[in-house]
Amino acid sequence: MIDQASSAVLTASTPSPSPAMLARAGDWMRRNAGWIRNLQWCIVLVYGILLIVPVFLPLPDETAHLWSNMTLAAQFAFWGIWWPFVLLSMVALGRVWCGVLCPEGALTEFASKYGINRAIPHWLRWGGWPFVAFAITTIYGQMISVYQYPKAVMLVLGGSTVGAIIIGLLYGREKRVWCKYLCPVNGVFGLLAKLAPLHYKVNEDAWRASYKTKVIPINCAPLVPLRKMKGTSDCHMCGRCSSHRDAISLSWRPPKQEIVHLGKTSNNLWESALALYGLLGIAIGAFHWSASPWFVTIKQVLATWLIDRNIMWPFETNAPWFIFTNYPAQSDVFSWLDGTLVITYIVTTGLVLGTALTVLFALSNRALGVWQTSRFNHLVQSIIPVAGCGVFLGLSATTISLLRGERWPIFWANDVRAFMLIGAMLWSIWLAWNVTGRHTEMIGRRLLAMAPILGALALVAYAWLLMFWIW
Repeated sequence: MIDQASSAVLTASTPSPSPAMLARAGDWMRRNAGWIRNLQWCIVLVYGILLIVPVFLPLPDETAHLWSNMTLAAQFAFWGIWWPFVLLSMVALGRVWCGVLCPEGALTEFASKYGINRAIPHWLRWGGWPFVAFAITTIYGQMISVYQYPKAVMLVLGGSTVGAIIIGLLYGREKRVWCKYLCPVNGVFGLLAKLAPLHYKVNEDAWRASYKTKVIPINCAPLVPLRKMKGTSDCHMCGRCSSHRDAISLSWRPPKQEIVHLGKTSNNLWESALALYGLLGIAIGAFHWSASPWFVTIKQVLATWLIDRNIMWPFETNAPWFIFTNYPAQSDVFSWLDGTLVITYIVTTGLVLGTALTVLFALSNRALGVWQTSRFNHLVQSIIPVAGCGVFLGLSATTISLLRGERWPIFWANDVRAFMLIGAMLWSIWLAWNVTGRHTEMIGRRLLAMAPILGALALVAYAWLLMFWIW
């Protein structure tokens, strides 16, 4: 009795849930799957209202406020709260957003239930789609000012949703084929989820022991092979498989486990391209250009060169809003020169930064021995905390801008940004040190391999220093 009482006291004083409590939480999600579906449909309704209604309202003027103007409220909901904190949730909880709240996931799965159930074609399984979809969506969003105007939001987010429904109608049966292969943020979510301290753990011994008993099949909508499930990149954390075969349970894990241990064999070049050229290249270019004095200087030089040669058509502003931003009433119009420069600036930034980072990680890889592509990809995964933090800070710049427009005190913004960047840098350094230890035990080689990685982190830090503190 004394031992039981002591155990109860210790359990009560423990700040984090016990393994049994976590497993029960996963089981609760499985038992309440219907409630979760209803919640998803509520999110779909709210999403539809925020997406569609502002398109039919006049654009806000200088007297509009977040609490009194539907367009500003939707802008703040999407870009001030929704997307930045969805990214943060990936690091904290894994892809719970995808499995429990995402409207596109719910809609594509629902459409798949009543679709024609075609086999998934080989072209759709191509591993490069997450990178390509992210790059195109990011660049196109800047071309039409997706953070500012409801029609642009409708086109980018609404177009993605329509694509999810069409893919659901065509392929699979009650599956999320869109989420698995074509969602523009699937790759980003998969990278960030590698850092999550939660996962559904598979007990191989219990799985094998269950072969002698009758088992009810599980519909894993995101097409994860449950028995072989090791990490969280593909798992949508929906809870449907909790206690399946008495072998799967929601569990804690060290935040470094998937990157340091599983990442040695579970990696590919497309993930590396997404991290280096996508999150740390194209995304930084997309956030940079509007604040960059370099962009202004280049535009002035090109404009002067064109005027001197009497080439005037690039200054025309007749592009429709769905090609380049065109809102004369808001004094916000892109000429053909503006739009072309935006694309060029983002792509060039992506190529320059991505290539510089690739070279640095290649040097780190070579410092550990003979070239190994798998080891290169493994090393790149260590920079995921910094990549995710940067995108969060870039998106939250809209949050800060909207709050500043409402005269909220935001003097703390740069301090928080610095704290987050330093924390992400230290996290990446810690991961990189552990990753190098998976490939060699020689301290000298590990230190030599860390030098280019520190250079890569310094380069990324400088990019954000320019945006938030220098420009």
